[in-house]
Amino acid sequence: MKSEEFATARAYPETFSLVLLEWFRENGRQLPWRETTDPYAIWLSEIILQQTRIEQGRPYWERFMSRWPRVEDLAAATEDEVLREWQGLGYYSRARNLHFAAKQVVALGHFPDTLEDIRKLKGVGDYTAAAIASFAFGIPAAVVDGNVYRVLSRYFGIETPINTTEGKKVFAALAESLLPQKGGEGASYNQAIMDFGAIQCTPQSPRCLICPLMESCEALRSGRVGELPVKLKTLKIRERHFVYTYIRCKGCIAIHRRGPGDIWQGLWEPFISEESRVKSEESLLIRKKVRHVLTHQVIMADFYLLETEERPVLPDGYIWIPEADFDDYAKPRLVEILMESLS
Repeated sequence: MKSEEFATARAYPETFSLVLLEWFRENGRQLPWRETTDPYAIWLSEIILQQTRIEQGRPYWERFMSRWPRVEDLAAATEDEVLREWQGLGYYSRARNLHFAAKQVVALGHFPDTLEDIRKLKGVGDYTAAAIASFAFGIPAAVVDGNVYRVLSRYFGIETPINTTEGKKVFAALAESLLPQKGGEGASYNQAIMDFGAIQCTPQSPRCLICPLMESCEALRSGRVGELPVKLKTLKIRERHFVYTYIRCKGCIAIHRRGPGDIWQGLWEPFISEESRVKSEESLLIRKKVRHVLTHQVIMADFYLLETEERPVLPDGYIWIPEADFDDYAKPRLVEILMESLS
């Protein structure tokens, strides 16, 4: 961080933090995982809410807590059961990491209660570790997520790109400097700044004219609210074409589990070829060119139905199951969309 930026940060930290805490008392979101200090419940919420909106993730958290109320219960589940319960949330590596980390906790004998040890859990990065440490154990650790980047970059007028090594260091240092060190208000402050970014200082159409920080916000003063935070565009989108053939034979269908090294690892799907045409002329075209957008990829999918009296020879890894049992298998959202065409 530049010296002048540090000077600006030091000029306002107490006022900035107090204003956010006051705003939070009036406007903070009421969420079930905020009503407990159970580290398992808090960790589960943080993993589910990675890359997921609260309104989408909350029902999943509630179902996980109902089905597996203790970390020991989750650790004892099978990966298939966890993936099936996760179905529809996407980013399935989170579910696999969640299951693995549950086993780590059980092996340890207790939920880790230091920032360093929490970071050792599979799938837990700096933000998630700080959130768990702060909310469950009262450890003074500042969280830095997308909402925090946005609030800090706008308020202090910081143009350092948030997705660079320098940017991460700048914002981490600034966030730590703003964290209240007295009165045990660190957890409330962390929740306050995240909610402030989600409700008040939003990505689009922020509520600047009724913002309690408007008089000292650098981005508002300089007319750069829409320009901050700065993020370098480095993402390359790959386009792929999937051809699914739903093979039905005497009440059974052929499916296989996707392997490692690609999207949707561990999920189940019908026969697939990544080509521009389907090989069997006996197949009936059900849907064509379904566009499915992922973070790094755009999938264009065709869906065919093949009904046959004899089971065709398929590559290794395919199994035959009763068609009615397919609901019990975790599958990608794209396959669910295509399956709707059969109903």
